[in-house]
Amino acid sequence: MSELTDWNSFYVIVGSSAGALIGLQFVVIALIAETPDARADAQAGAAFSTPSVVHFAVVLLLSAIISAPWHTIGAVGVIWGLVGLSGIVYAIIVARRMRLQTAYRPVFEDWLFHALLPLAAYVILAVSAYVAQSHARPALFLVAVATLLLLFIGIHNAWDAVTYHVFVRRGEPKG
Repeated sequence: MSELTDWNSFYVIVGSSAGALIGLQFVVIALIAETPDARADAQAGAAFSTPSVVHFAVVLLLSAIISAPWHTIGAVGVIWGLVGLSGIVYAIIVARRMRLQTAYRPVFEDWLFHALLPLAAYVILAVSAYVAQSHARPALFLVAVATLLLLFIGIHNAWDAVTYHVFVRRGEPKG
């Protein structure tokens, strides 16, 4: 399908970036866990760290799906829709986890990058599945927007977590 072929380079770059960033996220978390002043807080990790890996994994998944040799956009659209709907549910779960965790009080930027923007990206992805049935080219642009948004959200959130641990947690009194 020529529409998908035109996007191949884009998704090779984006998918490779997501894969590399997943690896870096694991390395950073492992290094932070080794520091003497780091404390394990599963609630905060589920609310703030795990979603970054999930978003990177979704970008990698979408890149792989779009790079596959499909004959029609219909089947691909169904998969985008399922991923989008699953992501919407996941974004709601993350927002709930953010609200319930007690290790950190989220500020507006946290709500924006951990709940609202991911929700928007997954809604765009779900909408692209509907649009794909009649307008393949705009649907592909919507998927690209959602994919890049998730990639940039993951980058922001990973950076935010690292800087929090380096500059805030390291400065907390020990004991």
